[in-house]
Amino acid sequence: MTVTKEESGEGPAEDPGEGDPSGAYVPSRRRIERERYKRARARRATAIAALSTLVTGAALCLVVVSAPGWQRTKETFFNGRYAREAFPKVLEGLWLNVRLLLVCGVAVLVLGMLIAVARTLRGPVFFPVRALAAAYTDFFRGLPLIINLMIVVLGVPALRLQGVTVDPVLLGGTALTLTYSAYVAEVFRAGIESVHPSQRAAARALGLTNRQALRYVVIPQAVRRQVPPLLNDLVSLQKDTGLVSIGGAVDAVRAADIIVGRSLNYTPYIVAGLVFVALTIPMTRFTDWITARMDRQRAQGGAI
Repeated sequence: MTVTKEESGEGPAEDPGEGDPSGAYVPSRRRIERERYKRARARRATAIAALSTLVTGAALCLVVVSAPGWQRTKETFFNGRYAREAFPKVLEGLWLNVRLLLVCGVAVLVLGMLIAVARTLRGPVFFPVRALAAAYTDFFRGLPLIINLMIVVLGVPALRLQGVTVDPVLLGGTALTLTYSAYVAEVFRAGIESVHPSQRAAARALGLTNRQALRYVVIPQAVRRQVPPLLNDLVSLQKDTGLVSIGGAVDAVRAADIIVGRSLNYTPYIVAGLVFVALTIPMTRFTDWITARMDRQRAQGGAI
C-alpha cells in the first residue's frame, strides 16, 4: 500500500504546477489560493497599520492642540507668514550645506581610510605611525564637535598665520573633516580586522606583497562590509554641517537665525529643521535598503 506524504503526517505534499499543451507553466489551484491568502493578509496588515497610525496621530494632535499655551506656541513656531518668508532663504543657505557634505564627505572617507590603514600596519618599525593614528582617533572622538568647531573657526584666525585662510566655511569644513575622520577611521579599521587572516595568507601565497594584498584583497572586502555604518556617518555629517553657522557662514541654519533675530519669531527654525529632515530621510532609507540587501545576501550565502 502506498502512503502519501500528506497521509503520513509529515506535512502537505508539494503541489507542482500544471502545464498546458504549449509547455507554459500554469500555477495549480492550491498555489493560487495560497497566494490569494497571502495578499489578503498583507492587505489586512496594511489596513490595521494605517488605522493605528491615524488613531495615534489624531490623539497626539488632540493633546497638543488642547494644551493651554497652544495658541501662543502656534503663533511663535508655526506662523505661516514667517514660514513663507524663510523658506526661500533657507533653501538658498542649504546649498552651502550640500556643498559642505559633498566636499567633506570625500575628504572624510580618504583621510579615514589612511588613518585606518596606518593603525593596521604590522611590524615594530610602524609603531610610531600606529601610535599617532590611535592618538588622533582617541582625541577627536572624545572632543565634542561643537568645541572642535569653535577652536578651529575662532582660534585659527586669532593666530594671524600668513597664508592660512580665515574663511569660516573652509575652517568649519576642516573641523568637520577632523572629527568625522576619526569615526570613519574606526569603521574602516573594524572592517579591515573583520577580514579573515586566511584571505591575506592566500593572497601572499599567490605572490602578492603585503601592500598588494591589502589593496586588492583586504580593503575591498572591508569597505563592502562597512557600507551601512559609513552611510550612517554621512547622514550624521549632513546634519552637522549646520554647525558651521557658529562662525558666521550663511547656511540654512544661519539664514533662519537672521530672520529670527529680526522678527523674534521662531518659525524659521522649524522650516530649517524640516528642510534638513527632508534631505536626510532619503539618505536614511537608502542606508536601510543597503543594510537589508546585504543581510539577505549574507543569509543566502552570497558575496557580501
